[in-house]
Amino acid sequence: MTRPITAGVDGSQESLAALSWAAREAERRGLALRVVHAWRPQPQEAPEARIAGDADGQAEWVRAAVNEAVGTVTERHPDLDVSTDIVEGPAVDTLLAAAADAELLVLGSRGHGRIVGFLLGSVGQQVIAEAARPVVLVRAGDAPSAEAAGREIVVGQQGDPEDSADALRFAFETAAARGATVRVVRAWTLPPVFAYSPGSLKLLDEAGGLEPYERKSLDAAVRPWRDRFPDVPVEEHVEMGSASQVLLSVAGTAQLMVVGRRAHRTAVGARIGSVAHGMLHHADCPVAVVP
Repeated sequence: MTRPITAGVDGSQESLAALSWAAREAERRGLALRVVHAWRPQPQEAPEARIAGDADGQAEWVRAAVNEAVGTVTERHPDLDVSTDIVEGPAVDTLLAAAADAELLVLGSRGHGRIVGFLLGSVGQQVIAEAARPVVLVRAGDAPSAEAAGREIVVGQQGDPEDSADALRFAFETAAARGATVRVVRAWTLPPVFAYSPGSLKLLDEAGGLEPYERKSLDAAVRPWRDRFPDVPVEEHVEMGSASQVLLSVAGTAQLMVVGRRAHRTAVGARIGSVAHGMLHHADCPVAVVP
């Protein structure tokens, strides 16, 4: 079964940017676009109720707003297969169910420049942490010009080849659809035994060093994807430093940042790892989080 690209919309400028991004990506990949909106009737004292009236009036108001947003997309992409689902229910549950049936889920996220980056609400955080499929976060103001030639798909790689296989697959598939270069980034740090001993570092360097080992590890992880996508240009980037710092150092050339996600269960629910968290809060391009 062919999965659609799904966009969650709520009427905000961020979600409209996400919808536009999702439409472009669906067209590039030859996939359908599904637009999902979750809502619940508001009490009479709420601003929405004062505008739209009772539950029936609110439902009609919601439909009109979603249809207006979808109409803009269909005008720009007349050949795109677009469907709309307006669901009465909790936003998190609705979006997680939609993500399970999607190639990827696209959401909007508020941002305030490179320093603050993405400001994730509770809905976005829960969906990213628990979704079974990739989730892409897009900020208001994202435009097709950001996908211009010369801007790369940047993806983080760590551990053994299988540890980052899903993120690499997503990055290469996206690059193939866009005719873009993939920059695969592997960050490394000194083991504690070497950190405070210049003599040990010298011996390690004479023996070949840690960096050549890291480069070989990266090459082994990337090689299957080079073979599978021979037309996709690849840049391998190995740098000493924390993964978040190294990825952010190359984010300025990225049209999309791709990171893996390992969700951690806590007493208050699932939480994403530090690298995904860092990219979502500080990268100024769209970020794809791949479970």
